[in-house]
Amino acid sequence: MTYDTDLLVVGAGSTGLTLALQAAAHGARVRVVERRSQPQGPSPTVVLHPRSLELLRPLGVTEALFARGERSVAARLHLRSRVVSLTLGRLELPGTAFPYLLRIRQGELEEVLAAALAERGLEVEHGVEVVRVARVGAGGARAVLRRAGLPADEVHCRFLAGCDGPTSLVRRSVGGWIGGDDSREAVLADVELGPAATVAGSRAVEPVLLEADTAHVGVGRSGVAVLVPPGAGAGWRMHASRPAAADLPPAGETGAPVSRTELQHLLDDVALPARVEAVAWSAEVRVQHRLASRFSRGPLFVAGEAAHVHPPVGGQGVNAGIHDAVNLGWKLGFAAGASSTARPALLDSYNQERRRADRAVLRRTHALYRVAASPHPLAQLARVGAVPLIAPIVPFLLRQRRVSAAVVRSLAQLRLRYARSPLSMEVPASVVRVRGGLAQRGLRPGSRVADTLVRCAGRRVRLHELINEPGVHILLQSGARAVPESMLGPLVHAYRLDDRPGTGMLVVRPDGYVALRAPVVDEASLATWLRLVGLAEG
Repeated sequence: MTYDTDLLVVGAGSTGLTLALQAAAHGARVRVVERRSQPQGPSPTVVLHPRSLELLRPLGVTEALFARGERSVAARLHLRSRVVSLTLGRLELPGTAFPYLLRIRQGELEEVLAAALAERGLEVEHGVEVVRVARVGAGGARAVLRRAGLPADEVHCRFLAGCDGPTSLVRRSVGGWIGGDDSREAVLADVELGPAATVAGSRAVEPVLLEADTAHVGVGRSGVAVLVPPGAGAGWRMHASRPAAADLPPAGETGAPVSRTELQHLLDDVALPARVEAVAWSAEVRVQHRLASRFSRGPLFVAGEAAHVHPPVGGQGVNAGIHDAVNLGWKLGFAAGASSTARPALLDSYNQERRRADRAVLRRTHALYRVAASPHPLAQLARVGAVPLIAPIVPFLLRQRRVSAAVVRSLAQLRLRYARSPLSMEVPASVVRVRGGLAQRGLRPGSRVADTLVRCAGRRVRLHELINEPGVHILLQSGARAVPESMLGPLVHAYRLDDRPGTGMLVVRPDGYVALRAPVVDEASLATWLRLVGLAEG
């Protein structure tokens, strides 16, 4: 069957752009369409986690991201009369080249990803709306595209991925939502701030301007308000919670503007010492915790906020979308190959792996948001009673790099495993762990490969640098037999680790997880796995 393109990506946010990059890097012909003709509204700041940076590294974009972002995150927690300073800089995170959080404007993140796509000869088609999608009998999908002032255009593609947010048309063709709306709404605004006049007893206190390189968090009985530092040419981004109104906009859409008076009230309510001087943009947003009932149906897929919608906690939405995109992209790339022998399990694994992982993240963020913003009396008591009591020890705890690293490790999915994936295999006779530090505590199929120092071809190199290119990577211990040249290729690479004694091998997926473990180079098992993902005949 002839297709106009292998993959049509609907939506050019960070998820869609990452998916397009990953799929193109692994062999797919890709087309990206975006309904917006230009960015809408000011760009919010996002925080990229260490694991997200690891996933983006083989796509060649991390250096550009570092040039635009900030590698440390500083915050001040305002608790009425007490202010607690927090800084997350370099963390005690062994096994990664990125032991820190990267703060960057979402618009700049998307610019970097779009520029990387352009280097591959792929331009995002802006002002193109997908108005209908359908699966096609024997295979593939059809999409009807509409541009302003032009006749509708029909595209026949092998795969179609919806990265078009909570109101995704593609998701409605894949499955419904599980979950719902919260009893709170979020208020978002871009504001110019001035110092607030304060009074101590009968004496006026000299106002202090909030530090412009630091996030400020106010906690009170009503909820939480956050002021995110301004970027170049931009004002402060304000996030605040309040009880949901009866006339909130539909899920995924922004509501009415919020007045300067109301924004000031929200800051005053949590004792953030700032005066709202001007409002560039503001909106009400429905807080949601939703998960798609499935992430794929035949040739249709959803990723990012088209598949899961998070409360605004810890930057989980953007980071989870990057995880989805990198996971799905290499699978679609391999499945789209001209001579692909990919089994159904390859594409089915996306739903199995990412839906389970995203469900766990969603549960965690929803629980954190309920503590931070719930109107329930117990949550209010925690905010006004317990938080001020424990706040003084928080800086001490976060100065302990292992403590802060444990928090980040949990949020960033560094411990995520795809153990139950159909793509995670082990030679049945194997009861031997790969030795010599290649796998910490006996790395098992489905586990993330840590970034350790190794010796290969006579030089010391970090493992992630060694495998820093698209494709499958076969890691051989020093005494292992060579992999036959016939099993290697442009997307299958082999490396012998001279300082790792033994005869075993690990096969590492393009997203950095162990696919196959064996105590010896087992050609039959390797061929079985390569056929599973479409890289071997038979």
